[in-house]
Parts: sequence; structure tokens; C-alpha cells
Amino acid sequence: MFKNLIVYRLGEGWTASMEQVEAALDKARYVECGASQEKAVGWVEPRGEAHGPLLESVGGQWILKFMIEVKSVPTSVLNRKAKERAQQIEQTTGRKPGKKETKELKEEIKHSLLPMAFSKQGSVLVWIDQAARLLMIEAGSQGRADEVVTALVKSLDGFAVALLDTQISPVSAMAEWLTTQEPPAGFAIEQECELKAADESKSVVRYARHPLDNDEVKQHIAQGKLPTRLALSWDDRVSFMLTEGMQLKKISFQDVVFEGKSADDGGFDADVAIATGELVQMLPDLINALGGEAQRPSLATGETQPAPAAASAAGLSAAVDEDDSPPF
Repeated sequence: MFKNLIVYRLGEGWTASMEQVEAALDKARYVECGASQEKAVGWVEPRGEAHGPLLESVGGQWILKFMIEVKSVPTSVLNRKAKERAQQIEQTTGRKPGKKETKELKEEIKHSLLPMAFSKQGSVLVWIDQAARLLMIEAGSQGRADEVVTALVKSLDGFAVALLDTQISPVSAMAEWLTTQEPPAGFAIEQECELKAADESKSVVRYARHPLDNDEVKQHIAQGKLPTRLALSWDDRVSFMLTEGMQLKKISFQDVVFEGKSADDGGFDADVAIATGELVQMLPDLINALGGEAQRPSLATGETQPAPAAASAAGLSAAVDEDDSPPF
């Protein structure tokens, strides 16, 4: 549970009870793709139990699940069918279809083939920590997280979030830690990182299962290569990869986390309790290691408050990083 996380700050104006959230999500419950439908999205039961609640609370932590289903016709099949149709038109009328007509042919063919296309499903876990006013989305890319945030904004009245922003950028902090070999208190540098040149060469150096406390790494940084990913561990309990965009990837929990827990302690509640119980302690330490949250003037009051501008249904970043892919 929670292998990747993108963290947001909840807007101060949003408050809702579990009952209100449940009722709102129920209006956007997931329904499978129709015969000629390319994509379907919606909320499903986090426990996987039919007709169960769409919002679960474990130890005060709220868990939701967003389902994405996609049906697609292979491009090669679409192009072949369109070519065959165009040849038929040319043989019948003596006229070769133009670009616009060819495009329309492809759309018509795709629509006719969708009922026979296989669909792929994938789900995205969502974690809301009301006490800390944080939203966490288990997504490997910003593009996928944006899709989930958009669904939340559409479903929940007054819901607004902003990507968590820190005083010190992850890139600057990671460069400092690697150069000085002095990670922040409670954290340790592990054996994986990625360095990218900021110049036109865009050269990349990657280390995997390799000690990073050496002059070679320091030299790369001195020459202008910036760390975009760095493997860290926290308190010998949680390991993860920090990215330049403040994303957490490859999250895993060490054996000590499971000590004293029997096989009978498994299941949804135990998984949520363990994961959130560790991460709710680690995240504040990581934020502090990056200088705390960045402050910005409030658009409403002129006071300062954490995080950059809030996302809304009217305007949400559609940026997609190089890891963007469906969650299946």
C-alpha cells in the first residue's frame, strides 16, 4: 500500500463530514465502459467489497479509491482498416479521400471497433489526513494525480488543494546532502540516485546499488549535474526515493515496522494503519528537512499561508512527467 505518493496541502476553507463526502462520491460512482465508450472513471469501494462505503476511515485517516478504465483500438489495426476503406472509396468513386475525410474514417472505424476492444482497469488510492490537512495520492506521475484531483474538485463542494511546496527545493537539498554526505537528522542516504545536466547536453548519470559517498558523485554535482532522484531511508523504518518534484517513489517499510505483528493482523485495516502510521510521522520530518513549507500571500486576506496556488476545476495543471502512464 502506498508505493508512490504525491502530497498536497488541503485548502483551509474545505471542511466536510464523512457522510457528506460519501454522499458526494456516490454521485460519481464508477460505472464500467459502455460498448462504444473509450474511457470510464469514478469512485469504487476501497476495501473491494461490493456495495460497501466509498470512504473508509482507519485510525482517523480517510481512504478513497479512484478507478480508471480505458478501451483502445491498436493504432496498427486502425490504420489498416482506414487504408482499406480509403481504397474502397477510391475504387468506387475514383476519388482519393483527403486528410479530413481520412480522419473522419478513422473515427468511424474506431467507434465500430470499440465494442470488440479489450479494456484495462487500474485504481489509484487517495489518502486524506484531516488532522494534518494533507491529501496524498498514490500516483507515479503528476498527470495521473491531476486526473484524480480534478475528480475530487468536481465531486466535493469547496474542495481545493495545492501541491506541497517547501522553502528549500528537493534538488538543492539533495545536492547539499550528497556533497556534504550529511543527510538531515533521522534520514540516511541509500545507494541509488539520478543526476541530470542542466545544460543542452541533458546528460544523465544513474547509480543503482552503488555507494554514493565518493568523489565521483561530488564531481558530477560540481560540474553542474543536479540530483533529480535520491534514495533515502527514515529512522530505519521507511525507505523511499525523493524526486525533484517532491514526489515519493518506491516506498517500502522495513522489517522492524512489522515486528510484533502476526499473520492474523493482515487485511485492509492493518495495511492502512501501518502505512499511514509510519508516513504520518515521516512526512513532517521530511518537510522540516527541506526548510519547512514555503509561504505565500493569501489571495483573500493578504496573510501568508503554506503552499502555492490551489487547484480548482477551472484551472488545473495538466503537466505530465516522463513517468506518466496508466495505473495498470
